[in-house]
Amino acid sequence: MDVLQLDVSGRPQAWITAREAAVIYATDGVAWTLGYPCAVLRGGIQRATGRVSRIEVHSIIAVRGAIPSRAWRQTPALSNTKLFARDRFICAYCGRHHDPEDLTREHVIPTSRGGQDTWLNCVTACRSCNGRKGNRLPEEARMSLVYLPYVPSLHEDMILRGRRILADQMEFLLASVPRSSRLHG
Repeated sequence: MDVLQLDVSGRPQAWITAREAAVIYATDGVAWTLGYPCAVLRGGIQRATGRVSRIEVHSIIAVRGAIPSRAWRQTPALSNTKLFARDRFICAYCGRHHDPEDLTREHVIPTSRGGQDTWLNCVTACRSCNGRKGNRLPEEARMSLVYLPYVPSLHEDMILRGRRILADQMEFLLASVPRSSRLHG
């Protein structure tokens, strides 16, 4: 299982392994923790005391250090996995739920007509609807969107990355996800 790494202000930075988190603990880089201990790593025997070193890793850790201001202005990277999860595996045209292998990335304004490959121009579509719409705008194909595309927040992006998220990690992330997000569904 992975550990949710935050900056000292509480903003998510990355998913890291328990071993990577242990290194942060060992170098006194952890500012504070949340959640429950999710792993215990044991090390060598301390020569002076004869005790085995032990690091208890929490599921959420905040790391000391400066916060780069530009980091929070970045738009999350777009991928089909995250797009389909954002849209709850529901086709934006027929409104039906589909298995991931039956879905495609659909550009509302086709790229051949100047549309960009961005969160605001991409929706999830089943293969049938994507083929029917083709190289046209939705209104030209007489197809309307059942939901609108949006750019996920930083907290939503951490959820959309498709990891196995522990309950305390999900609770922390969802607390900062807008109530209007489809992830609250």
